[in-house]
Amino acid sequence: MRALRHRDFAIFWTGALVSNSGSWLQNVAVPYVLFQLTGSTLWVGLATFAQFLPGVLFGPLGGALADRYDRRRVLVLTQSLLAVASLMLWASWAAGFRRPVLILALVAVTGVVGGLNIPSWQAYVPSLVPRADLLSAVTLNSLQFNAARALGPAVAGLILAGWGAGAAFLLNALSFIFVLAALFLVKRRDEARPAHDGTGVMRQFVSALRYIRTQPGLEVSILVAFLVAALGNPVVQFTVVYAEDVYHVGSLAYGLLAAAMGIGAAVAAPLVSGWDASLSRATIVRYGLPLYGLSCAAFGASGNYTLGFIALVVSGGGFLAVISATNTSMQIIVADAVRGRVLAARVMSFTLAFSVGGLIQGSLADVIGVRPTVTGAGLILAALGIWLATRPKLLRIDDPPDEG
Repeated sequence: MRALRHRDFAIFWTGALVSNSGSWLQNVAVPYVLFQLTGSTLWVGLATFAQFLPGVLFGPLGGALADRYDRRRVLVLTQSLLAVASLMLWASWAAGFRRPVLILALVAVTGVVGGLNIPSWQAYVPSLVPRADLLSAVTLNSLQFNAARALGPAVAGLILAGWGAGAAFLLNALSFIFVLAALFLVKRRDEARPAHDGTGVMRQFVSALRYIRTQPGLEVSILVAFLVAALGNPVVQFTVVYAEDVYHVGSLAYGLLAAAMGIGAAVAAPLVSGWDASLSRATIVRYGLPLYGLSCAAFGASGNYTLGFIALVVSGGGFLAVISATNTSMQIIVADAVRGRVLAARVMSFTLAFSVGGLIQGSLADVIGVRPTVTGAGLILAALGIWLATRPKLLRIDDPPDEG
């Protein structure tokens, strides 16, 4: 918890926790209303596709913004635009415009802005603490996200049951006030950026990709994140399908089910942070990735609400272990001059895998059923995790920092 002793990080962390909890209200409400409107798992997959694919397309620009400009100012702009997009979703729902295509379009708008926002967010966190507390800051940033992943869906279950989707959309829009206030209260300012040499955005991004190729630790960290997103993360979108068609429970129980992974991640966060003091990050991934895959498969095979809930809690812990270890490695290894673009490449890889994986799994679930789809994806992920664990020369995420 050392990073929280630094004023600026503590303020930013608290505002982000509230804002991301609001975002998870929307992340739970959107697939819920789409499944209610259409009854199709494909539409649920399309929601994931629309939310995350734009991040891939706009990732290079987001990385360039993070490396060219004051990251705090970029965050103020992007968070403001995300608030406006969320207000538009609430306004359209409140006005009775509830067509699935319109919902997807507004979700895609948030995806575009998110693609510009995330590289600056990831690159901004290390600037709020001394390097000695970087591990604590990165782990706490992951904990904040996953605590929101627990709190937001749990509240969403109550909101959907009591007041409906419109209230969830409105609360999400209002939650951006907290992160914007935090950004204005933070005193620490970014260090000066090198003068821009006039190189285009794509050329700068390509140079960052070449840089990644020179750092094996960065390559394997991105690969692991890709596997997690493509095969494991789409399990999140199917919680509404399991709640409705497999477990036959109401919206409150659905909210708790959607919160289960966040609960597991929040419980595991202190353990993950402590393990890194005695175990290498490669060891954490070596055991965490197969665990994550097997727990996703266990959820897929479950026909009982309690067993499914427990499996998701375990998968949340495995997810946090793997993502925190690989993200920490990237933050430690990468040189600051290319930090924004390199983290943008990681985000793009993750979001592309999540969006395409969600779409493919949603389509398969409509054809062969949701349980075989989720179970199969989890088993494939576990098998790939075991294969990677047997090749320590590939799993080089403990490389020293690049001081260039």
